[in-house]
Amino acid sequence: MTAFNFELFKTDGNARRGRVTTAHGTFETPNFMATATAATVKAMNVDSVRATGAELAICNTYHLMLRPTAERVADLGGLHKFMNWSGPIVTDSGGFQVMSLSKLRELNEEGVTFRSHVDGSSHKLTPERSMEIQNLLDSDITMCLDECTPHPATHEQAASSMQMSMRWAERCRKAFVKREGYGLFGIIQGGVYEDLRTESVEKLSALKLEGFGIGGLAVGEGQEEMFRVLDFTLPLLAPEKPRYLMGVGTPSDIVGAVMRGIDMFDCVMPTRAGRTGRGYTHRGTLNIRNARHADDPRPLDERCTCQTCKDYSRAYLHHLFRTEEILGAMLLTQHNLHVYQNLMKGLRDAIAGETLEDFVKTFHEEQALGDITAL
Repeated sequence: MTAFNFELFKTDGNARRGRVTTAHGTFETPNFMATATAATVKAMNVDSVRATGAELAICNTYHLMLRPTAERVADLGGLHKFMNWSGPIVTDSGGFQVMSLSKLRELNEEGVTFRSHVDGSSHKLTPERSMEIQNLLDSDITMCLDECTPHPATHEQAASSMQMSMRWAERCRKAFVKREGYGLFGIIQGGVYEDLRTESVEKLSALKLEGFGIGGLAVGEGQEEMFRVLDFTLPLLAPEKPRYLMGVGTPSDIVGAVMRGIDMFDCVMPTRAGRTGRGYTHRGTLNIRNARHADDPRPLDERCTCQTCKDYSRAYLHHLFRTEEILGAMLLTQHNLHVYQNLMKGLRDAIAGETLEDFVKTFHEEQALGDITAL
């Protein structure tokens, strides 16, 4: 069995080009994960997901513990077999979804008791139970259970929340079953406060975890504030450990975070946008439902090499969305994921070639142009 490992190949400024090795293979960094919340990327099969260039998938502990249950997944051979995904899988701890989706929550030192948003059934999630669930799922990267600090939060509120998350992280480390090729990531909290983020990093570093998640961002603080927090947090982290910015984000967010030293990303944006008619292109976003696309024979993005852009016109996609055909969501989701993966490849190549500054300049210039109407 191969040991869990992060290899740093190249840097360009603070940006990093590397590779993570896990029990189920490797993935290149910087990397954008395919969001497979309930063991599926919505509107996609695994072959289509792989065709976008995705190497890494993230699944949701909260959703899978409710349906079909972690025990059932384990009995059926683990998450990789269950969803037919042979590559590495990350599972989040379930903490964010408990706070955002569940009902009648009761949070205390032991953990959180809540009622399912599905059927109202009562459940208890503790650091130990979160580790057990993620172990049953057989995820390559397990995330510590934490409390997602709300925004805005006072210094006192953020401190209390962060400190409890750090105590939970200690319990997660003790409960995590160490295996070759598997890793546990802690989640840095502390709101927008530098002293609290510093304390969080110090406590997590002492646990000798395999990597770091940066949590509590992209929750309403805005891009400028998010980047400010990254600017004072990332220099505190051991360079030999991968850094995962959780729940981020837009292409612009990703580019800015890569420049600051982030290695891993996940976000529902490209798939959610694909189901609601928003497409990403090298010139920004477009709404395929807009009437101006009804007679447009062009692909979504003439520079894109995805199957959607090769085979289908904007007019056809517009028709699919206007008639509420499922194929529209499938084709646009595939395109959006391809755009995100192509962006990550461009960033990796630019870092390797020490041309990141030029790449980022061109990216922002093209995004600012906006989509154009067919001539």
